[in-house]
Amino acid sequence: MKKTPFFDIHTQLGAKISLFGGYQMPIQYSGVKQEHLAIRQKLGVFDVSHMGEFWVEGPNAFDLLQFICSNDISKLTPGKAQYNYLPNEQGGVVDDLIVYQIHTEKYLLVVNASTVEKDWNHILKQNQKFEAKLENASEKTALLAIQGPKALTAMQSICNAQLDQLSHYSHITTTFAGVENVLVATTGYTGAGGIEIYFDVAKAEKIWKAVIKAGTEFGILPVGLAARDTLRMEMGYCLYGNEINDQTSPISAGLGWVTKPYTGFLNAELHHKSMEEGTSEKLIGFQIDERGIPRSGYLLFDTDQNPIGRVTSGTQSPSLNKGIGLGYVKTDFSNPGQKLSVQIREKFVSATVVKLPFLK
Repeated sequence: MKKTPFFDIHTQLGAKISLFGGYQMPIQYSGVKQEHLAIRQKLGVFDVSHMGEFWVEGPNAFDLLQFICSNDISKLTPGKAQYNYLPNEQGGVVDDLIVYQIHTEKYLLVVNASTVEKDWNHILKQNQKFEAKLENASEKTALLAIQGPKALTAMQSICNAQLDQLSHYSHITTTFAGVENVLVATTGYTGAGGIEIYFDVAKAEKIWKAVIKAGTEFGILPVGLAARDTLRMEMGYCLYGNEINDQTSPISAGLGWVTKPYTGFLNAELHHKSMEEGTSEKLIGFQIDERGIPRSGYLLFDTDQNPIGRVTSGTQSPSLNKGIGLGYVKTDFSNPGQKLSVQIREKFVSATVVKLPFLK
């Protein structure tokens, strides 16, 4: 079991700790609803240092990334970031990730904690014909996500860069909390705005204290992974292992918008065919019409109680005070307004397909 450089801080704060992605991680501190609403209304800070970071450099870096990534890497410019997935040979997804372009021959890839080793091995294998310079910097990189509508204002006092000048999915390497070479990015997994900051693990305690101090007057809270999950669900964001995996069609998962077959990425022809012909099932968002909370693995039915799909993620939305879920259904049942039912224990509970995100 691994620990992030903030583990001692989490235990001092009384966080509920659990194993996630091979790390002992804070699940919650003051309570999921309170932490969730802090992000939606003010700001909060997440330790997400369990995520993986890979550097890809050299004259062949672009060619490698254009082959292993689903999106068009040529659309990136230095200082910009791009959402992607790594297609596999079978038509599924190795992982989803963010690619940051530092300069024309240097990129940072940020991948999910539970798939670091798998992703690294996949990239090493594909790199045999490209020979880009690769470095797995996961163990020496700390990552904090400071999210919420007050995040940029609060963090400006400790950041040398002008944060309000950074557009969405941009980044800059600057001095933050007196620490040099901090990558500050306007990315996140909450839909609430804010920044994510990447830095050397040796500076973890100094930066954490500075973030909390700068955010105190704005109502900052430390936030755990449970609220991170409810926040991403309200936005309809995929979670690897739930909505997407090695077998999932990314087109079924609604990832056609980051699928650019014209680049010639790995298995591009298969995904191009899926985009043209459609898929037999689709990922949907649905809202419970009565009392009830859907959970991963629950079955979905039509109004005649015929099975049509399964729930991949579900929760009680703290913002909407309603049960919400993501799941796969037969394509004919995927249109917004479609009535469904979810089997919650022994009961069939009414639900309605809604257009994502749940929170506009």
